[in-house]
Amino acid sequence: MIQEIKIKNFRSFKDEVVFSFEASNDKFAESSQVVQVNENTRLLRFAVIYGYNASGKSNLLKVFDFLSDFWFAESRDVDKKIEVEPFKLDAHSPKDHSFFELTFFVENTKYNYQLELDKTQVYYEKLSYYKSTQPTTLFERWLENNQSDIKFGSAVKMSSAAKESIIVRCLKNMSFFAARNQVNVSLPLIDEAKDTMRQKIMQVITPSTELMTYAQRRAFKNNDLVSYILRFLRAADFNITDIKTEIVEKPIPEDIMNMFLQTGSAPQEIKDKIKSEGSIKQSETRFEHTVINERGIEKYHLDPNNDEESRGTIQTFGIETALYFALQKNAFLPIDEIESSLHPKLLEKIIFEYLKTASKSQIIVTTHNDGLLDLIDDLIRKDSVWFTEKDKSGATDLYKLTDFKGVNRLSSIREAYRNKRFGATMGEV
Repeated sequence: MIQEIKIKNFRSFKDEVVFSFEASNDKFAESSQVVQVNENTRLLRFAVIYGYNASGKSNLLKVFDFLSDFWFAESRDVDKKIEVEPFKLDAHSPKDHSFFELTFFVENTKYNYQLELDKTQVYYEKLSYYKSTQPTTLFERWLENNQSDIKFGSAVKMSSAAKESIIVRCLKNMSFFAARNQVNVSLPLIDEAKDTMRQKIMQVITPSTELMTYAQRRAFKNNDLVSYILRFLRAADFNITDIKTEIVEKPIPEDIMNMFLQTGSAPQEIKDKIKSEGSIKQSETRFEHTVINERGIEKYHLDPNNDEESRGTIQTFGIETALYFALQKNAFLPIDEIESSLHPKLLEKIIFEYLKTASKSQIIVTTHNDGLLDLIDDLIRKDSVWFTEKDKSGATDLYKLTDFKGVNRLSSIREAYRNKRFGATMGEV
């Protein structure tokens, strides 16, 4: 589970900001929304980010996609640019380093990861864990003579040859974890953190995510997933009674075939195979609708790929698929603009059903749906609500609802938000 992340000089974040899942002393929904990971730490399962357009709320989620991609991207070209985006509305920031610090738990063990880099190289990287109140270094990496140097902590047991092999493979423009993956050696404490970072931080779902493709690929021959989604659809009062996903073979249109054969990026053997077969296999999903009319009970099967299903149904299918895997894996799932194509009541239902399911999973969502603010202390905890705002320099400020004094005296947090009373300068609201 994620405890907090610190970000500096990334996209719209110029100065350091801190986002935290750590719970306050509020006891509302304690059993369903708070996980006690150790004696001193209670972590939230849900967070919602509000902010006006271009305020930077989406950039908070993009941090996780950047880190996930960078951690495990292997490079053989030392000159390949790192796809980090510094703050650009300043003369100095594009030349400065970007900084990230992630604190997370693997079961009850606390880890801390730090990363400092620019587009050309990693300047500093460190992983620590806590076997007491003080951190113990697992590895620490810095640049020396334009090459990576790595020091391993005493808790890491491996041969000098294995250490040297990792150091040699750790190019200045790639992460330690990408280099470590190339060396066949057992590093339990490091790999526990690595596997959590790789397997339990899910890709951000955005309004541009092809949710139909995302969901039907995962629903194929996964009866447990289909049953989970059907239970939700019935509870949400859809008239969908079944979901069928199968692999079908379809001919490739001539113009698409010619375009593919002319491209220079595909190997010739692949081109020859596609040309000889003349078809492609793809997933196809149909939703069974059961209706009652003057003829009695009838069933109809609609194809979402032919625009026969509503955008709301497809959005729900995709989001619930992602939530299923988050719950199954106790993973972290970011969703940008979760309200897209969803009725407000359906959005509430999605959040409610997720939160009532016992799990160590976490989700963070951005939204413009301020109706959720009316559900504070009914469905949503105060310490789950955050805001983003651009200052005069164009940089994003990040702050939480509980930073403001007098919140408990407000008759409507929603109206206060609409009246812009939650500004970046904390004080009485």
